[in-house]
Amino acid sequence: MTYGPDDAGLARLLGETRTIAVVGLSSKPDRPSNEVAAYLQRQGYRIVPVNPRETEVLGETAYPTLDDVPADVVIDLVDVFRRAEDTPAVAEEAVRRGARVLWLQLGIESEEARRIAEDAGITVVMDRCIMVDHRALKEALP
Repeated sequence: MTYGPDDAGLARLLGETRTIAVVGLSSKPDRPSNEVAAYLQRQGYRIVPVNPRETEVLGETAYPTLDDVPADVVIDLVDVFRRAEDTPAVAEEAVRRGARVLWLQLGIESEEARRIAEDAGITVVMDRCIMVDHRALKEALP
């Protein structure tokens, strides 16, 4: 079930976002996480890879968890490529980091993660591809 703001709301949040932590980002170019993150990077977003199995992805230092990202890195949006059962812990980390948006990629839904994030005032998007939405809304971005 797709969940989140309407198109105008999505355009606004994408337009206000500068730094995106991509949880589950793989260095393998054939993986969806890599394709999406590379696209976002080409659009001018700073990408922060979060994956305990990586050291560097797309020219950026990778961190094992959101909690391991240096405190001076402001994370606006957390884009998640993990199984639904892993997302509540990611939501808790996103809350601790002060992220404004928790985005669960296409096919990922978690009511628990949604509740954790929304209770902390974080906007939640579920079961949507940020790359597809960005392409569709590009002309409407502020």
